[in-house]
Amino acid sequence: MSAPATGTVIRTPFGRTRRGEPVERWELRLPSGVSAHVLTRGAALHRVVVPDAAGALGDVVVALPDVPSHEAAEGYPGAVVGRVANRIAGGTFELGGVRHDVPRNDGPNALHGGAEGFDQRVWDAEEVTGGEGPAVRLTLRSPDGDMGFPGELTAQVTYALTQDADGVRLRLDYRATTTAPTPVNLTNHAYVNLDGPGTVEEHVLRLHASRYLPVDEHLIPTGELRDVTGTPFDFRTPTRLGERLRDADEQLLRAGGYDHSLVLDDAGTGERVVAELTGPRSGRRLQLRTDAPGLQLYTGNFLDGAWRTLEGRPVRQGDALCLETQLLPDAVNRPAFTGGGLGEAVLRPGEVFTTTTTFVFSA
Repeated sequence: MSAPATGTVIRTPFGRTRRGEPVERWELRLPSGVSAHVLTRGAALHRVVVPDAAGALGDVVVALPDVPSHEAAEGYPGAVVGRVANRIAGGTFELGGVRHDVPRNDGPNALHGGAEGFDQRVWDAEEVTGGEGPAVRLTLRSPDGDMGFPGELTAQVTYALTQDADGVRLRLDYRATTTAPTPVNLTNHAYVNLDGPGTVEEHVLRLHASRYLPVDEHLIPTGELRDVTGTPFDFRTPTRLGERLRDADEQLLRAGGYDHSLVLDDAGTGERVVAELTGPRSGRRLQLRTDAPGLQLYTGNFLDGAWRTLEGRPVRQGDALCLETQLLPDAVNRPAFTGGGLGEAVLRPGEVFTTTTTFVFSA
């Protein structure tokens, strides 16, 4: 345990994986009682405890109770997913004329790095000192050929927690290097409910996104960057999440709700505000800032009650949503989804992949 003036880092055992690997929980705690908890398995964001409008502290992400729960859970709760977040069509891509295959774990596609992606791994963790608040850095070395991806990749994510007059800031800084050209797309898959238990359909969402990516029957982008005007994907003004969720829209029907990438405005201009979310019962607000070009909006369409929270509540469809900042999906197979501020799908030796996302919680 350490206790800098701006907060405390507490490292405790969390259990063992089925392979016998020890898993730790790293708690970043501020003097106000605000905290963020990170697991070394999957570099997962386990809990985020922030005040509501009445000042009462409460968790705003779905937290599962133990390692077996995480191992049994489909849906990547809280994890950092990779080597390539989102879907790769057919589980295949070419680099330099060489075909590479990733295990298909989502129908005909590879999802979030394949069956043994970064969410399944135990990352190394170390405290980061010298910042404005408590922080932890997690590192994973993915060998050449891991899940079919070329090159040895070293991935890092740093979680840092601070608080000021504008609210609580949880900053995620991602970094990766490689020994050979390889696609990289890292994001966090936390499930958010600003009100705690219950539905998120009453949450009010605003997205700074004028285009979205329609998908086919396998949830692979068709290649079109479609204007959101007149569609259920137009969140440019604050809109209740459930307002159009059950519209007879072909895209919503294909995904069972929202499971689509939105192209964020002003891509390529650095970190900026891209989303605002409000929980009506708690009065909590979330402002999302990122330098990423895309955001996957997911309304937990496949949640079926199999998960149980720390309090034993089942987690069902609509009980949480994900706001996953990232590159555009299947970009390694879609040249039109790269460049021009949309980022590069392939990382090469000597280059450094970086991206930053900050969650700002207020009430």
